[in-house]
This record gives sequence, structure tokens and C-alpha cells, in this order.
Amino acid sequence: MSRLAGKFMLLWGWRRALVAFLAGALAVLSQAPFDFFAAAFVSFPLLVWLLDGATAEPGATLVGRLKPAFAVGWWFGFGYFVAGLWWIGNAVVAESESNAWAVPLAVIALPALLAIFYGLAAAVARMFWSDGAGRIAALAFGFGLFEWLRSWIFTGFPWNAIGYAAMPVPLMMQSVSLVGLFGMNVLAVFVFAMPAVLADRRPARIGIALAVLLVVADLGYGSFCLSRADASGARLLDVRLVQPAIDQSEKWDHAIRDRIFDSLIDLTSAPPHSGAKKPSLIVWPETAVPFLFTQRPDALARIGKVLDPGQTLLTGAVRVEGNPLDRPRYYNSVLAINDDGEITDAVDKLHLVPFGEYLPFENLLNSLGIQKLVDMPGPFVAGTERHPIRLADGLKALPFICYEVIFPGAGEKEAARSDLIVNVTNDAWFGDTPGPYQHLRQAELRAVELGLPMVRAANNGISAAIDAHGRILDAFALDARGGLDVSLPLAKGGNIGPQMPERIGLLLMAVFGLYSVGMNLLTARRAN
Repeated sequence: MSRLAGKFMLLWGWRRALVAFLAGALAVLSQAPFDFFAAAFVSFPLLVWLLDGATAEPGATLVGRLKPAFAVGWWFGFGYFVAGLWWIGNAVVAESESNAWAVPLAVIALPALLAIFYGLAAAVARMFWSDGAGRIAALAFGFGLFEWLRSWIFTGFPWNAIGYAAMPVPLMMQSVSLVGLFGMNVLAVFVFAMPAVLADRRPARIGIALAVLLVVADLGYGSFCLSRADASGARLLDVRLVQPAIDQSEKWDHAIRDRIFDSLIDLTSAPPHSGAKKPSLIVWPETAVPFLFTQRPDALARIGKVLDPGQTLLTGAVRVEGNPLDRPRYYNSVLAINDDGEITDAVDKLHLVPFGEYLPFENLLNSLGIQKLVDMPGPFVAGTERHPIRLADGLKALPFICYEVIFPGAGEKEAARSDLIVNVTNDAWFGDTPGPYQHLRQAELRAVELGLPMVRAANNGISAAIDAHGRILDAFALDARGGLDVSLPLAKGGNIGPQMPERIGLLLMAVFGLYSVGMNLLTARRAN
């Protein structure tokens, strides 16, 4: 293996860039829907060996010394994000082919920008590079730091964080309730990259043993949690998830919006499936209502008629505030509607999608002829706070709209006083691509992280009921149409308290950072 590692270390120019790009693309196989996590045990050792050879000319400045490492990390990230996010191009043209001009921005420019995080991660790691397991700890620290930054800087986009690759099944998901996604990012990179030391002249046995111990501990803790996850005595909530499968190109067509609303009503009023109980909670997807309720008060009355006493409907809808003669404020919201057809509560989306739900630097881009890419009322205004919605039976549902569910730590404070999570989304943008599967996986991990069961209603899929340990109880396939009746056990998971997993994850990152600094100083002392 030493000879193989040496060949990668000595690569230069376009060959080094190509191998880094391919290594990053290979790592995507560890994410949903492939879940081939063994691919990461190849891609990250390759990255380590490429960084071993990423040296600069003697006498170079600090920037000059780190430039080769940044380039390796950037190409790795570019391959990772191109291979993992190419389907966003499908979302751009889902409503209209006139948006085709923006496809290169989604497929090339966005991955290129996201790759900067991995380039900086590699550069920071190379600053504290040393022999043996020290450099693996440095890489884990670098990726952990910049995955954390990616989760919030410029509003954040933590899609396909490396930690998800280590959690393809519920058995391997439970540790996220202890260390959060930030901790899993650090630990995953450390374990995935550790095989690189097998090529060293003196393999770091302690480092290898630690990596093996981490894997065993993760599996052991997962087994322990699942063995205790007995929901037999838990309160059951009967839910109907409505998946109308409306084509995205038709969703905001005024000519057929009554037909769309009729289909939602029909799926809501259909009798329960054989053996299922009448639902007390019905959930429609994100922006399911194809018009504004302020313009169609008759629609609320119709909903009230179709709901039985004690039933509550949670639906995604566009909410408007302000004087229609002035510039109104539009919100992407979840509305609670009771059996009298009254809106009893509303929660607005906090994390809006740039260029889809609002336009960054709107005045400047409008002057260049660039508009938002989504044909719906708007631009949207972000909500100010998330709170649990009280249902008719006294239960509280914590709402997440679309990709809000991918943000680690979101809703931690509110989860303590909630009984379940409700995620409404419209993944019709993505088509039959890896996108909906990646989105579902991240929703599963939020359920485990917050320790709450989840019901997820998606327009074209994947609608699902998920328990507090990330196990999918039932689900609709992509493009399926119907109402999914499920009895959701409200047993909670093993979350250790608000914000604690996030803090433990950041502490782990700091520990790996300090260790890599110490090993770097020790290596420098030995060299002198």
C-alpha cells in the first residue's frame, strides 16, 4: 500500500486535480439513495495521500504554502457537490424550460462555491499536518469546522454533510442524539480517513484502534437504543398524510387550481384504509393550497365541512399580510385549520431558498434582468420564530417547512415541549433523482437528533411516518398519489437536552483540533 500511496502523493497538475475530483465524486456513493458508505473509506484516504504531497516551494508565504492543499480540497469538494447536487438543475427547469439559462449556475457554479468550504478545510488541516494519526485528526478538525460553517454562513446549506455518510441505517443513527451532526462530521472523517495510515512506514496503531473503537461504540449505542425503543405502551396518533402528486408545471396554473383543490379534498375525505382508524390529524404538503385563503374564503368553509369533529388539518399554504394596494408580504407557512374551517394557528418558514423563494441583492439582480426562478406569489418574507402548533387533542406539533428540516440544531428548544415533528415539503422540483431520497434521509436524522417522531407530507414524495429513532414506519413512493393512514407512536427518543448534542459536537471538534496542533508541534520538534 505504501507504493500506491506514493504514486498519489507524487501526482501533479491536472492529474492531481482529476484524482481529487474523482475521489470527491466517489464519496457521494456513501450518501442516499446509494448508502454505500464503504466508498468513503476509499475517497478520504485518497484525499489524505493527495494532501501529503501538496507541498509548496521552499520560502513560500503562508498563503503560498497552503495553496496546493486548498486546490486539492477544492477539487475534492467540486467533485463531491457536482455528483451529489446535479439534480438541482432539474429543479431549475421543473416549471419552465425558459429557466434553462440558470442550469449551469445550479450544476456548476453552486458546487464550485460550496467546494470553497472543502478547500479551506483541507488548507486548515494542512496547517497542522503531521505524521501518522495526527494528520487524520487535522483533517477531521478541518472538515468539522467548515461543515459547521456551511450550516449557517450565508443562511447555510448543510445538504449532504459528510456525517450523513456514516448513518445510512437507524442502527448507525442513534449517536447523533449525543453528539449532533457536527460531532458526527468530525468522527466520520476521522474514521473514513484512517485507512490512509496503513500506508505509513509505522502505522498509527493507537489511531487505528481508536477508529475501530468509535465504530464499535456507535454500533453498540445504536443497538442499545433500538433495543429499548419499545413503543407498545406509547400513545398513538392516527394521521393521514396526503400526497396529491401535482406536477410542478401545473401547480400554480390558475386554470386548474380548483381541480387541484378538489383532489386534496377528495383524498382527505376518503374512508380510512382497511384496518386503519379515522385520523385525528391530516397533513397536506408544502404550499398545497393553490390560492390565497384571503381570496377564497369559501375554501376554508369547504375544509370545515370535510373535517369530522375533532380533526385538525395542517397544510402548507401561502399567507399574505399587508394592504393589497401597497406591497403585500407573502409567507410560506403551515396553517392549522379546525373542523369549523377556522385558521387556529400559523407558523412561517424561517429559512427561505435563495433565488427560489426570494432574490438576494434583489434590486441589483433585477436591474440585470434576473428574476426569482419559482412561479408563485412572492418574493417571500422569512418568519421570525418557530413554535409548536397545538392540535385539537392537546398534542403539540413542531413544524418544519421543506428544507428547514436539514438544519442541525433547528427547533431544539421547541422540541422539549412538542410531541411530534411535522415536515411539509414539495420535492416535485427534484423529479426522480437522488434529491428526494437525500432530503428524506436528513429528515430521518432530525427526528433522531430531536428525539421526536415525525410525519412528513410531500407533494410528489417521499411522504413518510418516522419514529423517534429514525425508523420509517410507512411511506409513499415517488409520484404515488393517495392518503397514507398511519398510527404514529408518540414515544420519544433519547435526546439529552436542548443544544447539548450541538455543544458536544463542537467540543469534539475542538479536541481533535488541539490534538492535531499538539502532534504538529511534536513533529516539528523531532525534525529539529
